[in-house]
Amino acid sequence: MAASKATEAMIGTLIEKMFSALLTQAQYALDFKDQLEAMKTKLELMTAFISCTDKQKTWGEFIQKILPNLRKIIYEADDIMTDCQIRDEYRKDGFCHRFSLRDLFFIYQTGNDLKHINSRIEKMESSLGVYGRAEQPIIQQGPNNSSYQIFKYSPEDQEPSEIIGLEKDLEKIKGWILSSNEKLQQIGIVGMGGLGKTTIAQKIFNDREMVAYFEKRIWVPVSQNFSEERVMRAMLKQLGEDESGIEESYLLHKLQQRLSDKTCLIVMDDVWRMNLDWWKNLYPTEKRCFVIITSRNETVVNSMGVDESRIHRPKLLNEEESWSLLCKHAFLTSKGKCPNKEFDKKGREILMKCGGLTLAIKTIGGLLAPKAHSLSEWNKINDDFYIYLTTEREKNSVVASLRLSYDELPTHLKQCLLCFSVYPDDFEISGEQMVHWWVGEGLVRGRDNRTATELSFDYLSELVSRCLVEVVHRRGYDGRVYSCKMHDLVRDMTIQIAKDEAFCSFDEQGRQKLTQDSRWFGFNSDMDPKSLKKSSRLRALILQSSTPVSLWNVKSLMSLRLLDFSYCKLDRINVEDLLDKISSLKRLACLNLSGVAGNIELPSSIQKLRNLQILVLRRCTKLHPSITSLKKLIILDLGSCPLQYLPRGLKKLIYLQELSGFRVANAQGCRLNELLGLKQLRVLRMSINNESEISEDEWNVLSQLEKLKVLAVDAEDCKEKHVPQMVDRLLPPPSLQELYLRRYRHEILPKWINLKHLSSLQYLCLEDGDISNFEISSESDQDSNGTTWVLEGLCLKFMPNLILDWNVLLKDMPILRDGNGEGRGGEGTNLPVSIPDILRMFPSPSELLERISIPSPNNNRGSPRVSDPRITNTFFVSNFELIILK
Repeated sequence: MAASKATEAMIGTLIEKMFSALLTQAQYALDFKDQLEAMKTKLELMTAFISCTDKQKTWGEFIQKILPNLRKIIYEADDIMTDCQIRDEYRKDGFCHRFSLRDLFFIYQTGNDLKHINSRIEKMESSLGVYGRAEQPIIQQGPNNSSYQIFKYSPEDQEPSEIIGLEKDLEKIKGWILSSNEKLQQIGIVGMGGLGKTTIAQKIFNDREMVAYFEKRIWVPVSQNFSEERVMRAMLKQLGEDESGIEESYLLHKLQQRLSDKTCLIVMDDVWRMNLDWWKNLYPTEKRCFVIITSRNETVVNSMGVDESRIHRPKLLNEEESWSLLCKHAFLTSKGKCPNKEFDKKGREILMKCGGLTLAIKTIGGLLAPKAHSLSEWNKINDDFYIYLTTEREKNSVVASLRLSYDELPTHLKQCLLCFSVYPDDFEISGEQMVHWWVGEGLVRGRDNRTATELSFDYLSELVSRCLVEVVHRRGYDGRVYSCKMHDLVRDMTIQIAKDEAFCSFDEQGRQKLTQDSRWFGFNSDMDPKSLKKSSRLRALILQSSTPVSLWNVKSLMSLRLLDFSYCKLDRINVEDLLDKISSLKRLACLNLSGVAGNIELPSSIQKLRNLQILVLRRCTKLHPSITSLKKLIILDLGSCPLQYLPRGLKKLIYLQELSGFRVANAQGCRLNELLGLKQLRVLRMSINNESEISEDEWNVLSQLEKLKVLAVDAEDCKEKHVPQMVDRLLPPPSLQELYLRRYRHEILPKWINLKHLSSLQYLCLEDGDISNFEISSESDQDSNGTTWVLEGLCLKFMPNLILDWNVLLKDMPILRDGNGEGRGGEGTNLPVSIPDILRMFPSPSELLERISIPSPNNNRGSPRVSDPRITNTFFVSNFELIILK
């Protein structure tokens, strides 16, 4: 029951917030301690009850009826706790005096509201108790008191000859098998549900060459309810062993015995999780054994020991492959031949909605087949496409397959995935903006030493690894997702669940519409801004068009946590009026104004947003000092703002974790030493120019930021001698993991870029600079004790004067696995960045050419400008030149 799982996540987040308040003894927690503790206990019991009854049909139907009221209670309780936190912030600043008339009224009103909420929860508990006595759940057990699972099918149950669009997949995997000399070879097939993973495995399993090659073949449908005992008994049975009398403790030994004297092909199909200790001991190495693992979760396949180079990711079918597959299923009587142009046109129109997903094409083909002589029926299926494939009224195979992936998600990922439902089809979504939403609304909270932002990027990567989200752009060295999108049918599944959960409302075509109970909304040009007046419960609003917002009654959105203008360009608005209205949204936690085209002067009224945690600006020309009153800020992004300096008092933002756009100022603005107060800072993006000043007592400021992981320094093309001298004094902490140095007009690197000071550095980016001497050798560091760099990623971009020996570089950076080099080229270029023969670092030369590219230094493609005897090969990609050295 997908809906109750997302509600569990909501309850869990609220409980965590209450527990944190009670633990830290926040003032509001002390004022309402009894009510909060009672609510926490009741909600914990409610969560446990929902979890226990989730899979029982009779209980499930009843719980679905109470979930809407429960969700409303959770939202109301969260609003109350947010208001209490805001009041505490005002108290700390002296704006709200304890025992004042206003404060006493707030305590009285809030106390009553909490009592009312607890009373409503008690009524729910009573209803559950009455229903529970009438409907006792029946639990069926199999042998040995364990739940019993019947394997779904054998590989022969499917049609093995159906390989349209999969020929290259089969050829690739067979090549891996036949060319390997290893005794144990593992191959992974990873992709979203319905992509054809099992079909590929079936074809390999039943291939004549494979049948002759292996003495024994075993097919194991693992499924979600994994059990080592059931898997081992199934494997023994396929090996011809009578397993019924074998005790569980002896199964592994017996299986190892039977596998030790046979070359074997084993398919582990549909693996969701695995006991790794058991898995590592399963296979003997006396005889050759090949294991094919199919899964929707790449992390599972990696953990089972499959090498990255042996993971196959099937692609979606192209238009012609999709058409061939549809014809095969829809035109059975004519043996796959389309009868006329009308059916051809309508069929291809239907195919566009399948998005190349094999299972969707087969399913819709099966629906069309009985109607192969009625174009009107085809039109009806086309019009009702989403109803056929996204409802479960007939236990449709597509939606059932996709729902399995959703149901299998950990609770904390369910709400995160549903957020994708508000974006249109094929919309490219910024990974950072999505992370800001999750953090701002409290869907993800920091844990242990990890910030909420860091965890959110991990969660996004996990959704990608589970094949529910598709990557558009990602960072090379660590895979951080820059932008992503969602397959249409996965989106349709999230739309249905988000609708069931009452996060959003949609029409039959999957277009979002506003209702009184909507919580999330993606606003586009087809919508009426005035409709927002009726949506006071909205918590997330994402503007996806350039519709003027001056008409909006933004003040009515009092529950809003996220207001995002990043996906639009607003150039016809009154910025001052907009900001005045936004300042009334006291619960707002995330504000992104990067899409506002006009110059922004942030007014003093911004200080009213005491709950604001994330603020992103792009064209801000003036920043009022009152911004230092926003003490809950964890992310302040001013990276594209033409500010001369930041206001003094920045040290008050003690929870700040990311600061972009910090300009090292002189006596007028915020000085470098104010950063000493930002003990939680993880990311700092700063710039230094001719007006900057760094006094002697500020030289060690950065080195004292012990949690700093990312540092970006922009020297703004300044050529005056004192600028590189200042950069030389910016000694970062040894914990630094990523370093970016841009527009640095000096021939040598800053002195502190060495192994002694940056022993934990994982990524280095030098961009658009005059550096020619790249001396960072570990051998030259007297105090390095023979250690080497742990750099995994290196980017040298637009560095026309840079000359280096990559053989020496790779010796100093032995684990470098993602390199990106670009020289500027053109007149004045001495030698482009030379890349050595590091093809072995990449699966194929073509992938290397995609990752490492250098602009050609001249127009003559026949030879490089500078003769170098080390050059053995020259490749050209567009106007880029890749030089391979001896």
